[in-house]
Amino acid sequence: MKKVTKAVFPVAGMGTRFLPATKASPKEMLPIVDKPLIQYAVEEAVAAGVTDLIFITGRTKRSIEDHFDKAYELETELEARGKKDMLELVRKTVPKGVNCIYIRQSEALGLGHAVLCAAPVIGDEAFAVMLADDLLDNPGSTPVMKQMVDVYNYHRCSVLGTMNVPREDTRSYGIVSTEGEGGNVQRMTGIVEKPKPEEAPTTQAVVGRYILTPRIFDHIRALKPGAGGELQLTDAIASLLKEEAVLSYQYDGVRYDCGSKLGYLKATVELALRHPEVAEEFGAWLASRG
Repeated sequence: MKKVTKAVFPVAGMGTRFLPATKASPKEMLPIVDKPLIQYAVEEAVAAGVTDLIFITGRTKRSIEDHFDKAYELETELEARGKKDMLELVRKTVPKGVNCIYIRQSEALGLGHAVLCAAPVIGDEAFAVMLADDLLDNPGSTPVMKQMVDVYNYHRCSVLGTMNVPREDTRSYGIVSTEGEGGNVQRMTGIVEKPKPEEAPTTQAVVGRYILTPRIFDHIRALKPGAGGELQLTDAIASLLKEEAVLSYQYDGVRYDCGSKLGYLKATVELALRHPEVAEEFGAWLASRG
């Protein structure tokens, strides 16, 4: 029984909602307190047993590769100055036994195309897809991707992470329909991208966490390109679930949409209030503002 050991991180997007900050630096490298967004996603993947990190990159994304590379000069300088704690922080950015693989997506042709770029590395294994600008937080308990891997290990089929949203917000998400009511694991019967509130089949929204079987690649290849030549992962999943079981999993945890300014600021405040260095003073400062 093969385990999920590979995770795809589509990081080729432009990050236009954070311009001018993302003009020369990827949105995935925006810091939440003292770690970039992409590192939170990577740590979640590693905690779920992932050993191969596959980054689908584009132009201007070199700093992501640099972040997960060995920094000889920095490490030498920290060691010489006796800054052992900082040296350990730098060295454990990528744990031992974990591989980083970079694949260039020459054109931004949709999430489906980004996932398809990873096909030669994935082979015939089930794999995770993780969108770094969705920061999923479950402090003191099981990380969300580990929850989903456990669901996959039991059911042996594709799993989509979902959450309930207000009906008026369905136009911002992919929305799933499922068999029956209740329970956090349900078999999907359909998925539709950004439906109007009155047309949404449910209020279960897909967030940026997926575990997919390798059959998804055939369904992506069979897609007809949409606007701008894009291949949408949602359309491929809709096709896949006609052939094999796909599950919706309502995870335990909180999602911060760090692709938006408001979600990014909320995540920054929440994680700062738990950070051992700044929590006390930052909390006092917030309280003083009434």
